[in-house]
Amino acid sequence: MNELLAVLVFFPFIGGLLSYTIGRKNESLRDYAAKTVTVAEFILAAGIALCYRGSLGSPVLAQIRLPEICGFGLHFTLDGFRVIYGLIAALMWMMVTLLSEEYFLHHQNRNRFYLFLLLTLGATMGVFLSADLFTTFIFFEIMSFTSYVWVAQEENEPSLEAAATYLAVAVIGGLVMLMGIFILYHELGTLEISQLFTLAEAYPDKGLLYAAGACMLVGFGAKAGAFPLHIWLPKAHPVAPAPASALLSGILTKTGIFGILLISGNLFLHDGAWGSLILGIGVLTMFGGALLAVFSIDLKRTLACSSMSQIGFILVGIGMQGLLGEENALAVHGTMLHMINHSLIKLVLFMAAGVVFMNSHALDLNEIRGFGRKKPLLKGIFLVGALAIGGIPFFGGYVSKTLLHESILEYGSGWLIRAVEYIFLFSGGLTVAYMTKLFAAIFIEKNPNGELQRKYDHMKKYMNPQSTAALAGSAGILLIWGLFPHSIMDKAAEAGQGLVHLEQAGHRVAYFSMENLSGALISVCIGALVYFVVIRGFLMKKSSKGTAVYINPWPQWLDMENLIYRPVLLHFLPFICRIACRIMDSFVDMAVVVLRKTIYKDSPLPHERPEGNAYTETAGRILNFLLRPRRRKGEDAPKKDYVHILAVRNEVFKETNKIIQRSLSFGLMLFGIGLCLTLIYIIWL
Repeated sequence: MNELLAVLVFFPFIGGLLSYTIGRKNESLRDYAAKTVTVAEFILAAGIALCYRGSLGSPVLAQIRLPEICGFGLHFTLDGFRVIYGLIAALMWMMVTLLSEEYFLHHQNRNRFYLFLLLTLGATMGVFLSADLFTTFIFFEIMSFTSYVWVAQEENEPSLEAAATYLAVAVIGGLVMLMGIFILYHELGTLEISQLFTLAEAYPDKGLLYAAGACMLVGFGAKAGAFPLHIWLPKAHPVAPAPASALLSGILTKTGIFGILLISGNLFLHDGAWGSLILGIGVLTMFGGALLAVFSIDLKRTLACSSMSQIGFILVGIGMQGLLGEENALAVHGTMLHMINHSLIKLVLFMAAGVVFMNSHALDLNEIRGFGRKKPLLKGIFLVGALAIGGIPFFGGYVSKTLLHESILEYGSGWLIRAVEYIFLFSGGLTVAYMTKLFAAIFIEKNPNGELQRKYDHMKKYMNPQSTAALAGSAGILLIWGLFPHSIMDKAAEAGQGLVHLEQAGHRVAYFSMENLSGALISVCIGALVYFVVIRGFLMKKSSKGTAVYINPWPQWLDMENLIYRPVLLHFLPFICRIACRIMDSFVDMAVVVLRKTIYKDSPLPHERPEGNAYTETAGRILNFLLRPRRRKGEDAPKKDYVHILAVRNEVFKETNKIIQRSLSFGLMLFGIGLCLTLIYIIWL
C-alpha cells in the first residue's frame, strides 16, 4: 500500500507525457487518454480512502521514502486529512477534464493544456502527500510553474500580463518560503513534519521560529491568495480557461492553506500571538474580497474575488485555532469543512461559468444577462453553488460558517473580537449580495438586447452529455454533502483534525438551533439590504437606451499592483539599489582618498629634492660653477641651470630605458646574450 502513494504522485506526470505524445498524432485519442488518467487517479484515491475508512484518525496510515532524489530525497505520508484532500483533488481533476473536451473544442494549444493539466495534478498530489517541508517545497514550486501555463493559455495581452503577475507572486513567495525553510532546518535540524511539533515546543528562541514562520507564511499565503498577496487572483481567473479557474480557485489555493495549517499546527500550536496575526490577515482578506466581488461586473472576476473572501473565512478559522488554545475544536472543524466546501463550491460555479462563456463568448454581466432564463438544469446547478457559498441552511457552507462563527463567540466578548464577529457576519452578507447579483443577472433578468435574448432562449443544446454529467455530478455531490452535516461532514472534520494535533472531537453542535440559525439570518438580511439598496440603487444606472446596466465604479487607480507593487518593485527598489551599489562600488576609493587626506597624508621630507637625484644635482652644481658665463659690465649674460638640465635628461634616459625594456627587441637581445653566455660557459668547461 505504501507504494501507492508514489503512484498517486507520479502517475499523472507519466500520463501527461503520454497524452501529449499521443496528441501530436491523434487529438481525439489524446482526450480519451487524459480522461483515462484522471479517472484512474480518482479510482485509486477512492480505493485508498475505502481501505483506510476505519482508521482515518491515525497519525500515519502509510508512508514511503524515495532516497537520493533532489539531494534530501522525497518523503510521502498519508493521514486522514491527506486522504480527504487527495480524493477531492482527484475528483476535481476528473470533473474538469470531462468538461475540458467540449470547452476547448475550438481553442488553440489544447495539447499543451492537457499536458500541464496532468503535470499540475501530480504536483498538487505531491504537496498534499508530502511528509517533510523539503518535499512540500519541491512540488509546490513545480505546481506554480506548471499552473502558470493555464493562466497564459490564450496568449493574448491580458492573459500574458496576468500570467506574469501570477508567476512573479509565486516565484517571490517561493523564494521567501525557501528562506524560512533554511532558517527552520538550521535551528531544528529537521524538516520532517511529524517531528516539528516536539522540537518547536522545546526550542527556547521563539524569535527565530517566528522569523521562519513569517517567511513560510509569505510563500504559502501568496498561493492561497491572502491579503496583501492576493493581486494575482482577480487578474488570473477572468483570463484563464474556466476549467483551469475551477482548479486554481478550488484546489491550488488550498495547497497554500495546507502549508499555513502545517506551520500553525506544528510550530505555533495554541500560540496566541501567531493566531492574532493569522486572524488579522484573515479578516482583511475576507472583507476585502467580498467588497471587490460586490463591485465586479465580470462573472469570473466576481467568483475570483469571492475565492479571496472565502480564503479569508478559512484564515479566520486558523487564527481562532491559535487564540482558543486547547479548546479549539470548533475552529479546527470549521476550518477543515470550509476548505472542503469551498473546493466543491468553486468546482460547480466555475464550471457553470465555463458553460456560460463557451456559449456566449462573454463574461460581462450586461452581455450574458438573461443567458440562463430557460435553462433549468444550469440554473439549478448554479443555484446549489450559490446557496452553499452564501451559507444558507441545509447547504454545506452554512455548517462550516456556523462552526467558524461559534468559535469566534466561544473566545469571548471583548470589543476587538466583537468587531471580528461583526465583520464576519457582514462579509457573509456581502457574499449573499454578490451571489444574488450573479444569479439574478444570468438566470432571472432579461437581456436589454431582444435579439440576443431570443438567441439565448433558443440554445437547447448548450452542453453535451459529458459536460452535463460533470456539472450535475459535482452539484449532486455538493448537495448531498451539505444535507448530512452530522453523518458526513462531522466525520470528515474528525478524520482531518490530526493534522493540527487535535485529539478530542469536541461537543456535538446543534446546527439548526435558533441560536445558530440567527447568524445565517443576520447575514441573509444584510445581503438583501446590500443587494436592493447598494447594487440595485447605486451599482446600476440607466443607459442611453433607457435600460438599467451594471456598472463598476471602483476606482481604477485603487489597484494594489499598479498603485504599490509595480512602482515599488520596478522603480523605487531598483533606484535605491542603484544608489546603494554606486556607493558600495566607490566606497573603497572614497575610503582611500579620505585616509590619504587625513591619517596617511603625505608629509614633505626634510631634504626632499624638487627634481632629479643626488648624482644629477651634484654634477649640475659642479657644471654651474665651472661653466658659469662671463658677464660684461652693464649687461646680463644668459644663465644655464645644469641641475635642471641634467634632471630632465635623467628622466628622459629612464623613460627611454623603460620603453626599451618593454620592447620585444630588448627581450630578444637579453635572450641572445643569455644564450651566448651559456654557450661560452659550456665551451669553457
